[in-house]
Amino acid sequence: MKTINDYTHKKILVLGLAKSGVGAALLLHKLGAFVTVNDYKPLSENPEAQGLLEQGIKVICGEHPIELLEEGFELIVKNPGIPYHNPMIVGAMERGIPVITEVELAYQISEAPFIAITGTNGKTTTTTLVYEMLKAGNKNPLIAGNIGTVASEVAQAAEGHNQIVIELSSFQLMGTPSFRPKIAILTNLYDAHLDYHGTRLEYIKAKANITKNQTSDDFFIVNAEQEEVMNVARASKAQIVPFSPVRELTNGAYIKDGWLIFEGEQIMQQADIRLPGAHNLENILSAVAAAKLSGVQNDAIYQVLTTFTGVKHRLQFIGEVCGRLFYNDSKATNILATKNALAAFDKPIILLAGGLDRGNEFDELIPSFKNVKAMITFGQTAGKMENAAQKAGIKTIQRVDNVGKAVPLAYELSEPGDVVLLSPACASWDQYKTFEVRGDIFIEAVHKLK
Repeated sequence: MKTINDYTHKKILVLGLAKSGVGAALLLHKLGAFVTVNDYKPLSENPEAQGLLEQGIKVICGEHPIELLEEGFELIVKNPGIPYHNPMIVGAMERGIPVITEVELAYQISEAPFIAITGTNGKTTTTTLVYEMLKAGNKNPLIAGNIGTVASEVAQAAEGHNQIVIELSSFQLMGTPSFRPKIAILTNLYDAHLDYHGTRLEYIKAKANITKNQTSDDFFIVNAEQEEVMNVARASKAQIVPFSPVRELTNGAYIKDGWLIFEGEQIMQQADIRLPGAHNLENILSAVAAAKLSGVQNDAIYQVLTTFTGVKHRLQFIGEVCGRLFYNDSKATNILATKNALAAFDKPIILLAGGLDRGNEFDELIPSFKNVKAMITFGQTAGKMENAAQKAGIKTIQRVDNVGKAVPLAYELSEPGDVVLLSPACASWDQYKTFEVRGDIFIEAVHKLK
């Protein structure tokens, strides 16, 4: 951990807790700042805030009082989930108080370089693949961010011989004025989080922050098949490393004659890859590029790609029950993710789908239903899902109360050789706190069948 004096004796407000807020508050306290934490959850229901109070950190819970901004704070560290139109953030910006996220703090104190991954889909799988490849190649990686320990904790433990592999959301990237990864990856760009960002343009601008501070000494790995991604790349000062699963490139990572290629070198045969799904080829190619740029040998990459079958809740193979193959894709919280999951299989599918209603219809999924022999729906969008299924000519459509009840019904409707796929195409918040909870209930129900 670098020793910095930037925050010594400075008044700093940490707005919103969860893991990143706790990590930021503890780090700033260690760095000698006068920290105040403000969280909306009441103190009596807030063990994180109680723990900070015991550390001697000032805590204000139960509301976000706007008058708190009059206390002369020099910086606000914001929970990524708090939107910029929140009155506290608006008030801070009107007063000229800088607003950052916890990732920026982690970067400032880290002795290790960062490999940062963002994009609409594929972030978690790509991040995990990069980490596993670097680990297999003895490159001493540490994993941080949305799928690991919060960045500020990891950065405190990191040394110069480490590399921090981090998954970053658009929310996190909006508060990173100096963050500069050695290697950045932008997997793809689709409509997402427009309720937070307002417009697609603002969403893309947030994602583009991953490369805004990179220089010609750094690398930016980008999806050559998306014009919007390439527009971001054209504005970058980093060395551009493209990838494409569908055509040969003059440089970067691509597939040719059944081989994964990086910079003209054959890495391994595509047929040996264990991870299912055509969409995962993008994730694999971008991870291979990051690994090769980090000096990982081909045998380490081969070792990972011949054994890695998926991240939990991302087209995760749960097991086989009397010939039925069960896959957990609870992370499919949008239509595109479910399209990709359906395209990964050429077997008959029993699809489990539904969830939070964000106002959209699901007719866009109809062309992807060609292998779906039955659909089981749940949640707020059950009716909309059923309408799309009927239009697609799916004959067996049944509704249940929840995911737990969907699994035994899917078993009854299926035959040996069928795929039972949880890929909801919707967020989980109508019934479950997170998509992880929804996926865990699916997994538990499958194990009960066994």
